[in-house]
Amino acid sequence: MSEKINNIIEDLKSLTLLEAAELVKQIEEIFGVDTSAVAGAGMVVMPADSDISSSKEEEEKTEFDVILEDVPAPKKITILKVVRSLTSLGLKEAKELVESVPKSIKESISKEDAEEIKSKLEEVGAKVIIK
Repeated sequence: MSEKINNIIEDLKSLTLLEAAELVKQIEEIFGVDTSAVAGAGMVVMPADSDISSSKEEEEKTEFDVILEDVPAPKKITILKVVRSLTSLGLKEAKELVESVPKSIKESISKEDAEEIKSKLEEVGAKVIIK
């Protein structure tokens, strides 16, 4: 760097905050520039949510699990039939699954498939969540 630039840098270091703000204002007026556009260009805005990794996981998630949460007693047989139609389980295995909620019905499936299974089970009275 030249001697002239070094002197300017040293002078800038000695400015108070108010003097620096006045300098910026004067540079904007004299040279016809807008420093606010330049100042914002290099800034990174972080989301208010401190758990950034979980929000990225949600955005990138492509596989979902369908969990049977609750089976009302009067609807158990109807729900059992739907579970059997959605899975390759036999009667005994499907009955055990329905009686031991919360239990996973399907794992690592697409969002569309998960939504379809959820709606079929909710139609017959089951409580279902997708994770």
